[in-house]
Amino acid sequence: MDFKGILIFEGMQKVKIIECPRDAMQGIRDWIPTEEKAQYIQSILRCGFDTIDFGSFVSPKAIPQMKDTAELLSKLDLSSTKSKLLAIVANVRGAQDAVQYKEIQYLGYPFSISENFQMRNTHKTIEQSIVTLQEILNLADANNKEVVAYLSMGFGNPYGDPWNVDIVGEWTEKLAAMGVKILSLSDTVGTSTPEIIKYLFSELIPKFPSIEFGAHLHTTPTKWHEKVDAAYSSGCRRFDGAIQGFGGCPMAKDELTGNMPTEKMLSYFTANKVDTNINPMSFESAHNEATKVFGKYH
Repeated sequence: MDFKGILIFEGMQKVKIIECPRDAMQGIRDWIPTEEKAQYIQSILRCGFDTIDFGSFVSPKAIPQMKDTAELLSKLDLSSTKSKLLAIVANVRGAQDAVQYKEIQYLGYPFSISENFQMRNTHKTIEQSIVTLQEILNLADANNKEVVAYLSMGFGNPYGDPWNVDIVGEWTEKLAAMGVKILSLSDTVGTSTPEIIKYLFSELIPKFPSIEFGAHLHTTPTKWHEKVDAAYSSGCRRFDGAIQGFGGCPMAKDELTGNMPTEKMLSYFTANKVDTNINPMSFESAHNEATKVFGKYH
């Protein structure tokens, strides 16, 4: 695949692209050796992404593929990258582990407004998760880190829990009051529609100017464009993606949709003269590394 046509235009709008190799790798059953993970992520570090979601400090029983996150971190050369590192944590213990590493700038916490999914994902009720999130915020603040809260089921809920855009707004207000400054609305199982995406971002972004909103979208191959366009045209400037769309939430229902393909987002932003800060040659190399990893392990 040729990405040499990605251009940089003067005076263009800018977006932050967060690359999520952790999200792509965590559901793979075959063990990916740490050295190969490091080589893949090292190629991503050269691209110019704002942030890289590289690993997680969670139970190895829950996500076996991520049990080597600390070792993986030790193998990364961060001397010539401006990309920041994000690690997912699911509880206070994971946050305590993550804050020990100066190389990690962000702690990502999945907070679901679906009671069923929150139990499935972190084995906590929503009420318990609020307490956990507050402790993680305190830990992050004390250790010069930032928290990215992922509002999972942000665009819909297939699990039967109550869901509507007002509920999303209410939770946004609660999390903002707790001190959350980065909130990524997560399309955990790909249920979003352009209409819901547009409504939420166009309503929430003006109402909460202190929060940086992100879009963590999952998609089928035919729906990616309308989802990215809906988020961007509604004011969202932070986008999560995974090269070639690999991955999905292993805690979600079985018929997974994939992550938003990073290369599709880049093609959209290039066509609309939006600056992503991504070096096209380096991205092509990372794309090739992704093909090696995901072609070998399943």
